[in-house]
Amino acid sequence: MYKRLTEKSARTNPEASDPALLGRTYAIPFDTVWRSALLLAHGGLRGWKLVSSDDELGIIRVDVRAKLVPLEAKALVSVTLDPDGQTRVDMSARGVHRWGDFGVNRRRIRTFFRVLDRELSVRPDQIVVTWSQVEHVA
Repeated sequence: MYKRLTEKSARTNPEASDPALLGRTYAIPFDTVWRSALLLAHGGLRGWKLVSSDDELGIIRVDVRAKLVPLEAKALVSVTLDPDGQTRVDMSARGVHRWGDFGVNRRRIRTFFRVLDRELSVRPDQIVVTWSQVEHVA
C-alpha cells in the first residue's frame, strides 16, 4: 500500500509479477497494432493528448491528464517487433508532480491495454504468452 502512495511511475515488463504490467506480444501485424495504438493516443482515451509519434522507432509520446484528480503524466508507448517477428507493445507512465500517484499510472497502463485489445478485436490465440509469464502467473 505504501508503495502505491509514493511511486510516481509504472512500466510494463514481460517479467513483471503484476499481470497488468506484462505488456503484450500480439500475433497481429505491426501496422494494425501501430494504427490502433496511435488512435488511442490521439484522443481515443479520455485525457490523452498525442505529443509525438515515430513509426520507424515505434514510439508514441503522450501527455495524460486526469479529469478530476490533478495527476498529470508523461506516457510512452513502444510498438516493436520481437525476435520472432511478433508485435510487442510496452508502455510507461511517469507523474510530473512531486508526490506519489496512488496507483494511477498502473491503472492507466491497464486501461490502455484493455482498450487496445478491444480496438484490435483480439482473440485469446493472438496474445502470445511466454513461459516466464506462465511461471509468474502460476
